[in-house]
Amino acid sequence: MFASLLKEKTLSLNLEEKKAVVAEVSAQIADAQAVVLAEYRGTGVADITSLRANARKSGVYFRVIKNTLARRAVQGTPFEGLANQMVGPLVYGISKDPVAAAKVMNDFAKGKDMFVIKGGAMPNFVMSATDVANLANMPSREELLAKLLGTMQAPIAQFVRTLNEVPTKFVRGLAAVRDQKQAA
Repeated sequence: MFASLLKEKTLSLNLEEKKAVVAEVSAQIADAQAVVLAEYRGTGVADITSLRANARKSGVYFRVIKNTLARRAVQGTPFEGLANQMVGPLVYGISKDPVAAAKVMNDFAKGKDMFVIKGGAMPNFVMSATDVANLANMPSREELLAKLLGTMQAPIAQFVRTLNEVPTKFVRGLAAVRDQKQAA
């Protein structure tokens, strides 16, 4: 009985289901800033499940789909050049943040020989596995915004300290004069 259920579950998708998958992936790619491909052959289900959870936390759309459906989904988009890299059992990480997908999948790949990043793409730019690793080592959007905000606030904070120093020095001077007169 279990074998028949498994056989029914693993049969290929019908045409309507395929169209739905392509539409779903196309919608994700339409808003994407990065797509990362990785070969997952030999990676355990528990590992893939933890990768899915990490991807979800980081806002990365994570999906295992047939390459033919993925090629249809990227057709006519800025990620169309990625179609040549879609060979073998692949998992797709798609994100609106240009660094998030690369960071999640690269962090997962560390220490796992069976999970190999094959490449990726940003709009109109196909990346090699090395490019994806370099992208993953960049600070995230939030980190860059925090650094920018800190840099922008530094001159204002220094200006406020300088303005505050004038009355402080004046008050100290008055206190010194008062102390001098009291001593005399």
